[in-house]
Parts: sequence; C-alpha cells; structure tokens
Amino acid sequence: MPDSHQSDGYQLVETRLQQTLDNGDVVCNLCLWRCRLRHGQRGFCQAHVNRNGRLYNLSYGIISAIEVESIRNKPVYHYRPDSRVMSIGSYGCNFRCKGCHNLEISWGVDALDRLARGQSTDAWVRPEQIIETALKHGVDGIAFTYSEPAVWLEYVLDVSKLAQAAGLFTVYVSNSFVTDEALEVMAPYIDVLCSDIKSLSAAFYHDICPVSTVEQVLGSISKAAELGIHVETRTNVIPTRNDDPAELLRIAEWIRDNLGADSPWHVTRFFPAYKLSHLPATDTNLVEQVAAAARDIGLEHVYAHTDISCDCATENAPVSDWLELDAEALDAVNRCSASCCGDEGILVKKFEREAGLLPD
Repeated sequence: MPDSHQSDGYQLVETRLQQTLDNGDVVCNLCLWRCRLRHGQRGFCQAHVNRNGRLYNLSYGIISAIEVESIRNKPVYHYRPDSRVMSIGSYGCNFRCKGCHNLEISWGVDALDRLARGQSTDAWVRPEQIIETALKHGVDGIAFTYSEPAVWLEYVLDVSKLAQAAGLFTVYVSNSFVTDEALEVMAPYIDVLCSDIKSLSAAFYHDICPVSTVEQVLGSISKAAELGIHVETRTNVIPTRNDDPAELLRIAEWIRDNLGADSPWHVTRFFPAYKLSHLPATDTNLVEQVAAAARDIGLEHVYAHTDISCDCATENAPVSDWLELDAEALDAVNRCSASCCGDEGILVKKFEREAGLLPD
C-alpha cells in the first residue's frame, strides 16, 4: 500500500526526503539543488514548501496532463516495445530549459501558486484512481513525464507501488538531476528510466540550471543503471547550442563506455519554442549523421528521430476526458484540510516580503 498519507480530497503530503535543521530550516533532498528553505519558502521547483519547519509537496495528486500512447513515444524502444503506457504529469521542474515545449506544466509557477494559496481547481486524483484509469484503458504501464517526476516523488512512489501490484510497469522520464537517495528509494518500483543527456558542455547545463554539472547528471544515470533500472538516453540536438558533431559523438562514447554498447540512445530533432523560437529546426541530415557516427564507434542501438522533439503534452486531450469524476469533483477547490495550513501556510517565495519574512 502507499506510504504517504491518503485522504478523500486534496491534502499536502510531507516531502519524502527532507532534513530538518535546528533553526527550523529544512533541506530538500529530492534533487541535486538540495534547496534549504525557511518557513514559507518554496524550492526552485516551486512544488515543495516549508510550513513551520516541515517540508510538504504541494502537487501531490495534482494532474496536469494524461495521454495513452505507445511506449516508443517516450522514446523507449528496448523495454516491451509493443506496449502502451498511460503518461501522466503534474507541475514543477528543477531545470529552466530555454526551448521548453511544456512550459506551463514544467515550470508550473501559476498552477503551483494557486495550490499554495488554496485557490487551485486542477484535477486532484488519488493514486488508486490512476491505476483504475490505466486498467480501464488497457495499458501495460504508467509513464511519469511532461513535468520533472523527481519533484513529484511522493506521488510517483505511491502510484508505482500500486502499479506493481496491479501488474503494470513504470517509466520515469527525467533530466536526471536527482539525488542518489531518491534513486535508491525509487529503484524497487521504477522499471525504466528515459533520461536526457542534453550536452557534455558545462556551460550548456549551467545555462539551464546554475547549480548543475554534467558529472552530476551522468552520475545519476549511471547510478540508475547500477540499481537495475533499464536505462535509455536521449539527446535533443539544438542548432548553435549543442550541435557540434564531435561533442555529440563524445556522448555516444560515454554511453558505450559507461552504460554498455547495447544501451539505446535516441537522437531527437529540436523544434523552435519559447526563448529559442528564433532558432531553426534541426537539419534532419545532421540527426541521421550523428546516429550513423555513433553506430560506427560501436554503439549498437542508436535511433535518429526526425519527427519528434520532446515528450510534449500540448496536444493531449483535457485531463477531465480521461477521468470518471463528477462535475462537482472536477470543479472542487484544492484547499488542504490539515492543521499545518493556516493563514501563514500559504506563504510562498514571492509573498515573503509582505509577510515580514524579508527586510524592506
């Protein structure tokens, strides 16, 4: 059964990996930001808040997107390749990618602000309802995607445990900026990691996450493989940003030498979005040339994707179309009923000054 507190309505759930300090600050150990938060503060992902010395996940059970699709769309080609998954996502991310196609979901600032203030009407779905919906649609597994699942760990775990009991596998689509502690907690319940290797350039990673390093991301991917999770990696080739063929070949060499020559690598095409809207789409010839070069140096399973870029939710059907919830439930305001959530509990980073938590 799930470990997190369950209820019949929206409820904040304590963050699974947290360290409380003597002064009331809390360190979040879900991802490698390891945010240190005072009362009222949220971390960089916006999804976890310190309320009176305990850290809570604002987004537990909040669903931003659902889709039923082939596992190949993740992309995953070497784990039950003929199966279908139900993809689900919430809100929040620990990166700020300038070409993000899931901006409102991944960053989720407005949605998470509404949750923090008790004003959200986003769909709240119990883990059991996710499993019931998946079984109803006849899928073989559940994929956590669209937003970064590392910041949704509590819900991911609860759903994954129920999925395992129901005979469903699980796919975790991630940027892999995640702690070893989180990977160790997840490993018994996650079957597949589909992870980005965005670049081997320190400058590239620093641009989207100022505290990240290439070594941290690669270390997390290696750790997942060591823990027995099936790993497939992907690189989105962005013109002028990470499209140097020599650097891309070094990614292939790293995969070959650290994950094995038979480890799948997916090379995907960039399409303009957000702050990179001025860039052209990636030349399909480059994607195919990179894949061919990777095969030449001994990486056996390399896939050139010229028609997909990221795991996008922009064309998904509304969440309400997938869930058997009555109109009253769909329109319900998500206000936590726990005693920890008094007036002081809605404080978030942007409201600190008016609450007196920061000097004028």
